[in-house]
Amino acid sequence: MFLNNKYWYFDSIVSPRTCDHIIKYALAHEDRIGTIGGIETTSNLKLLYKKRKSNIVWLNDRWIYKEIHPYIQLANQNAGWNFQWDWSESCQFTKYKKSQHYSWHIDSNSHPYTEGSTKGKIRKLSSIVSLSDPSTYTGGELEFDFKESKQKIIKCEEIKNKGSIIVFPSFLWHRVKPVTSGTRYSLVSWHLGNPFV
Repeated sequence: MFLNNKYWYFDSIVSPRTCDHIIKYALAHEDRIGTIGGIETTSNLKLLYKKRKSNIVWLNDRWIYKEIHPYIQLANQNAGWNFQWDWSESCQFTKYKKSQHYSWHIDSNSHPYTEGSTKGKIRKLSSIVSLSDPSTYTGGELEFDFKESKQKIIKCEEIKNKGSIIVFPSFLWHRVKPVTSGTRYSLVSWHLGNPFV
């Protein structure tokens, strides 16, 4: 699929107060190890940590969706994707401490979900809200790999500022490089719809 815009972003659009509230709210919950489909943490932690090392908390509070959904709609329209979507999965509050990372991956699956309220749907759009002030950590850069582009790997500097949101098609390759100091907090969500025809 050809895309004129690979991603769309909003700089510092979520207020610092809201970002701090999300962080405080999420940190009040017990976190767990971020996993990857197909890798059992109990049996193969070493393999998992090679691919991904982070801590997460699942959030599905209506007030959070109300905060981010307007920007997902706007990005989808402004970028010219106009993907049909009608459902959002639980938000993933992600904590990357020193040396934590998430190597190259895509968010979409090759087949639609088969159960529950997501049955028949696929991930179409991914979004990330930067919750941390960039002065509080180093490393942890979000990068994209646009395989068909001359400038293959793109570092996404546009969303380092606290409260910035990036939206991109879930089938794009991306990674979070290791954090070298401090802690990077973000809020990730995936927006689902019917499979592409």
